[in-house]
Amino acid sequence: MPELSPRRRLLVLAICCMSLLIVSLDVTALNVALPDMQRELHASTSGLQWTIDAYTLVLASLLMLAGSTADRIGRKRVFMTGLVLFVVGSLLCSLAPNLDSLIAFRMIQAVGGSMLNPVAMSIITNTFTDPRERARAIGVWGAVVGISMAAGPLAGGLLVESVGWRSIFWVNLPIGLTALLLTLRFVPESRAPRARRPDPVGQLMVIALFGSLTYAIIEAPNSGVTAILPFALLAAAALGGLLWYEPRRDEPLIDLRFFRSVPFSGATVIAIAAFASLGGFLFLSTLYLQNVRGYDALHAGLWMLPMAVPMFLCAPLSGRLVGSRGPRLSLVVAGVAMTVSAVLFAVFDAETSNATLFIGYALFGIGFGFVNAPITNTAVSGMPRAQAGVAAAVASTSRQLGQTLGVAVIGAVLASGVAGSSYRSTFVSASVPGWWVLVGCGVAVFALGAVTTGPWARGTAERTAEKLRSAEVREAVGVSA
Repeated sequence: MPELSPRRRLLVLAICCMSLLIVSLDVTALNVALPDMQRELHASTSGLQWTIDAYTLVLASLLMLAGSTADRIGRKRVFMTGLVLFVVGSLLCSLAPNLDSLIAFRMIQAVGGSMLNPVAMSIITNTFTDPRERARAIGVWGAVVGISMAAGPLAGGLLVESVGWRSIFWVNLPIGLTALLLTLRFVPESRAPRARRPDPVGQLMVIALFGSLTYAIIEAPNSGVTAILPFALLAAAALGGLLWYEPRRDEPLIDLRFFRSVPFSGATVIAIAAFASLGGFLFLSTLYLQNVRGYDALHAGLWMLPMAVPMFLCAPLSGRLVGSRGPRLSLVVAGVAMTVSAVLFAVFDAETSNATLFIGYALFGIGFGFVNAPITNTAVSGMPRAQAGVAAAVASTSRQLGQTLGVAVIGAVLASGVAGSSYRSTFVSASVPGWWVLVGCGVAVFALGAVTTGPWARGTAERTAEKLRSAEVREAVGVSA
């Protein structure tokens, strides 16, 4: 990639952030619309789970393929293809006649979305080569998640109340088309110095692992252990196959050598825990505010602002902290705030009081606002720039997998405890086990953030990066010979 002027670099960052905005906005706005969709499409709790998880599941399954493909054939080309597919998928979702069609069209959306976030992060990493500038750029990137959280519920509520839930997908059209035109004009093409070959076997095993695991979790309350056992076994077999097969490939889909870096491994698990907490938190909050308290979509969106505003404000602060002091402080703050928030709901029934509900939402927003920048920075820092797309894709995959599992687990726990005839009276008690799951996620963020960011852990990252660079040199010499 050629060296760009400061103004051009900022424009590239803005274009990449637009892609993140539509992907993130789609999830947060859609959560507010779930009760209306449930009534119009006659969806069960598991149907609502699939409306969200069909999207995040496909994202998680294809992100690594998209990252390596972009490194191979060109990041700009893949990024533009993703924008086209996402816009087309959004249009189809707005026209879906039934739940099955909506889920299918959400998967088309996700195929496009899989080509956006990891590729955009790879473009940012190769555009901002100075570590401090890159940390600040990633902080801005994280702030966009906060913007989507702040704007998503409120915009979603306004759209649902004034036009209907289908209009949520219309928002993606002008933003996506604008990003497409700007990308065509201003984003330079870039690719890895040496192309990585596709890994179809690894890709199929990733799809089998994520898909069968999610299906087993979501359908367990309705189908029973016997019915979902084959899918659980398939997930275990796919995981074992990946661990055996991928190290034996010269150019694997998942380069397991990355995980020799303790900070990288820690960031991966932290991303899963943090985004599982986000997915579960939004799912529980939306159903509670509208189906139990009886709020309309707009008022439910307004009630989520105490969570969204701190998230928006804390994300750039976290980016600056990561740039100046490293990732540990941001991760510790995030873990503590998210844990305390979940404890308020699990132990003190925070949702039953306006004051404690407000505090619980605000604490979660602070925690999640601090967590995104250190995850991304840790994932890509120190890795060879030639593999930036793959490293960023692993981090993005962890986020989407976490959100998928969060909705699946929390929804399954809720479905098994809520009585259909007394939904409102049993919801709070049925949601308590789910809140305890979120407590565990917050503790994981805190503990791993404190342990995996110390000097000894950074040493493993440096050794891993050096081995990866040495391997690249040897492979390049072998190819040229």
